[in-house]
Amino acid sequence: MYSNEFQEIVNFRRSNRSFDAATEVPDEVVRKSLERAVLSPNSSNMQLWEFHWIKSQQELEKYAPLCLDQRAARTAKHLVVFVTRRDKWRERAEWNLQKIRKSITGEPNKLQIAALKYYGKIMPLVYSNDPFGFMTLIRKSISFFVGLRKPFPRSGGLSSQRIVVHKSCALAAQTFMLSIAAEGFHTCPMEGFDELRVKRALNLPRGAEINMIVAVGKGTSEGEWGPRFRVPNEEVIFEY
Repeated sequence: MYSNEFQEIVNFRRSNRSFDAATEVPDEVVRKSLERAVLSPNSSNMQLWEFHWIKSQQELEKYAPLCLDQRAARTAKHLVVFVTRRDKWRERAEWNLQKIRKSITGEPNKLQIAALKYYGKIMPLVYSNDPFGFMTLIRKSISFFVGLRKPFPRSGGLSSQRIVVHKSCALAAQTFMLSIAAEGFHTCPMEGFDELRVKRALNLPRGAEINMIVAVGKGTSEGEWGPRFRVPNEEVIFEY
């Protein structure tokens, strides 16, 4: 037996590209949805993400051209920029370490010892980089030689790290969009934007990257481009 309530939310969630100008989306709906997004699964609980909420009319008008003047951006009541922060891995690893240390009373157990090692030694190995690529070579070498004997994560360089943080950020964006749908409003995730100009507008550092920008509003019938259709399930779902 499956959840009819969740099925209704999934069915309701559509990428709507034109929002009703007369219908406001309460700040509390967006705020609660962002708080829910924070609870999304992410790699190693590193939480290498940020969610930048654009809500004032003045700011919305500034960001619409940066989203290539898409109708979804021009009519949105809110915009949320989902940002990856791979560059914050050190402080997030330290944050996890401190949380674990505070939870220890007396002698640490095996799980706590493993967690301290994970964030104190493994995370630096996974995320460290250098101008000459030595850390990438070390990761690839470890993956290759250990992988000869047993299954092992195939760690690599910067591109591998970027994929990991973008996957985590996309999970948060999906949680956000489902939450907005659960509250009776609509979203449109946008990939059409000038990343360089958006980063400048948000005053983001070089190491930050834009994952997607999500427009929020009350959808209209013209904002739905026809019925939703997908390739047959048997082409994408495989059972073993």
